[in-house]
Amino acid sequence: MNQPIAIGTDIGGSHITCAAVNLLTGNILSETVTGRPVDNKEQAFRIVAEWAACVGETISKLPGGVEPAGIGFAMPGPFDYVNGIALFRGVTKYENLYGFNIADAIRSSLGFGEEFPVRFMNDATSFAMGEAWAGKSATVSRSVAITLGTGFGSAFIADKTPVVEGEQVPRLGCLYHLPFGNSIADAYFSTRWFTGEYKAITGTDVTGVKEMVAIAGTEAKVMEIFRQFGRNLGIFLAPWLKGFGAEVLVIGGNISGAFSLFGDELLTTLTGEGCSSRVEISVLKEDAALAGSAYLIDENFWASVRHALPLM
Repeated sequence: MNQPIAIGTDIGGSHITCAAVNLLTGNILSETVTGRPVDNKEQAFRIVAEWAACVGETISKLPGGVEPAGIGFAMPGPFDYVNGIALFRGVTKYENLYGFNIADAIRSSLGFGEEFPVRFMNDATSFAMGEAWAGKSATVSRSVAITLGTGFGSAFIADKTPVVEGEQVPRLGCLYHLPFGNSIADAYFSTRWFTGEYKAITGTDVTGVKEMVAIAGTEAKVMEIFRQFGRNLGIFLAPWLKGFGAEVLVIGGNISGAFSLFGDELLTTLTGEGCSSRVEISVLKEDAALAGSAYLIDENFWASVRHALPLM
């Protein structure tokens, strides 16, 4: 195999997933996918050791004679994406990593020299880049990708490069902190909005969106929660999609699995707001972040995105 291979790594709140990715095609080598749980409250050296072991296992699954060109990480913030230093503070995960140079630690753990590329990008942006490179927005110039789950992630992509500043995008390309309703967007477009609405309407608790999906077909009140979610999402997104000229909106995250329950309202609302962006549900799902993070090792992409990393 003489095609360049990079390792894509997706860091979640309680897990890590790694895979080798073909840098010419964006294809993930399925036989190299490796994942394991991680205790985000552990000491720094234990967390990094777990991450390094997972990456090392993926590398060990490469065909004989193949060496990775580098390792890319889809990493949640706050994080110094340029220098590879964790800045987790004031959050509920990985706080013991604060100030830790993840790039140096990974190189050292795996026996790579200081010139070996270990690069980082925001996890939502990595998802969006994976979709723009090898997914639902690969054929268009301008796209917006959002992730709907425990939080509300977003990224704006133009010509396969993240856009993080300018009049057409919110600061850093992030939508979660913008005002909406009586709070901010993250409060409305995440799991806790669904569980809060369910509690307010029924007086009982629900574990998450998946449980609500299971009963929506027989519970009219639950179905209306999903419809309201779609309407709210359309109202919120329409001005940004139109202003950016997004040809495609790609939706990922766990809540995207309930699109059949809120999608009609979203599409109707977007149309009513004069927005013509096509809406696509991610097929790559978690693999999009793996592909997008591996793409950091492509030198042309790295040159185009490096300037934006301090703003992520």
